[in-house]
Amino acid sequence: MGFGGVSGGQRRGHVLLLAGDAAVRRGGVLVAPGVNVAALAMVPADALLGCGVPADMVCLEGVRDPNTVLARLRVAVGAEGPLFVYVSGRLTADRRGRGHGRGRGLFVALAGTTAASVRYTSLPWEWLLGELRSRTAGETTVVVDLVADKAAWPLVEETGTLPGLAGLTGVEAFGVVGGPGAPGAVGGVSAYTRQWIDQLRRAPVRPSNVELHVLAAGSAGLAPGTLVVPSARELETRSVPVPVPGPVPVPVFVPAPESVAFAGTTRVVEAADAVTGAVAVVGTEDPRARLHALAVGGRHTEADALARAWERWVVERSGHASAEAVQCGEIRADLARMAGDFASATRLWTAAGQARLASQGPDAAEVQDSAAGALYCWTQLKDRAGALELGPALVGLLRALPSLDPDRLRLAERRLETLRTPAGAPHGSRVVRS
Repeated sequence: MGFGGVSGGQRRGHVLLLAGDAAVRRGGVLVAPGVNVAALAMVPADALLGCGVPADMVCLEGVRDPNTVLARLRVAVGAEGPLFVYVSGRLTADRRGRGHGRGRGLFVALAGTTAASVRYTSLPWEWLLGELRSRTAGETTVVVDLVADKAAWPLVEETGTLPGLAGLTGVEAFGVVGGPGAPGAVGGVSAYTRQWIDQLRRAPVRPSNVELHVLAAGSAGLAPGTLVVPSARELETRSVPVPVPGPVPVPVFVPAPESVAFAGTTRVVEAADAVTGAVAVVGTEDPRARLHALAVGGRHTEADALARAWERWVVERSGHASAEAVQCGEIRADLARMAGDFASATRLWTAAGQARLASQGPDAAEVQDSAAGALYCWTQLKDRAGALELGPALVGLLRALPSLDPDRLRLAERRLETLRTPAGAPHGSRVVRS
């Protein structure tokens, strides 16, 4: 499977993790690239590469000379096996320059880079693109977790993507770019990178890179305006490989919206009424990339219709209590969160947590995550009656998780008690229920 059958010594994979300069605003850290790289370096190289070939890993942090980075990049690109390149840090631009090819004057700031020294102390974006163009098709993955400063953001915002990445033949490129007004990461691992790591650690079978990106971007709680690569439009207009849910990582394809006819046994389900016009392709096709594209594009009704159709198919095939069906419920919960429907999101996350609790036990990470998702969405719910209706089930779930952060349980219990107190009643009074 993958490249595992290659005899020893003939091919080696290569992982290159680059931590550029941190992005800071008013003393707050927007992205801490050193922390990101340190966390990602704890993931086995074969998991990052998606295959079992022996691999080398190089972490670059605190580098001040762009030529040093270029030399390391050339060694990585020259390797015969698969390549994984990760870049995190501050994206900047040379205010005095007129652009450099497809990179349009963009640079990855390195340690010590200032506005006056960009051209001499930063890695030109075009250098990265130029080296990657020589790679063999299908063996290169690039992941970026960047924050663009005030000089770079207009160039990124104008094009709606990172220049040049889409034109790299045979290179899978994913990531996010926050703007200069993005909320701080408080010195911790960036949410997008953290989600990549979590998905790689938890999945019994490694998801495809596309699926990792979709799940990470959809679960990271990205700030409004964050650039996602590939964008929702790019995901909608091209076929992207996504693995079939289950134990066998077989590549299948999510079709572009205008192409829904497939040969063979593909099952096409009309998933929505004439109002939305959404057509869900389910069966052997996994629609998560399409779901993410619809949700990010604000087409929440269509996303919900597609998710419901997929869930119905999964339930028919595997049953309500199956792991696949529970995962469908979690995806619908996150779609509801993205749409601002916190009542539905709370209900779905709670149900998923209860189902996972019954099958996996109280200490499973997935149970904890479902409970945390339910609690967050419940705290965002402003409707008193709705929150009161959903609260008892959520509190019951939290009480069944002894290893959960006790502060979360106390928060939920206090809020539920407040909701049960009639309006105008003295503080601390309770309603006695038989």
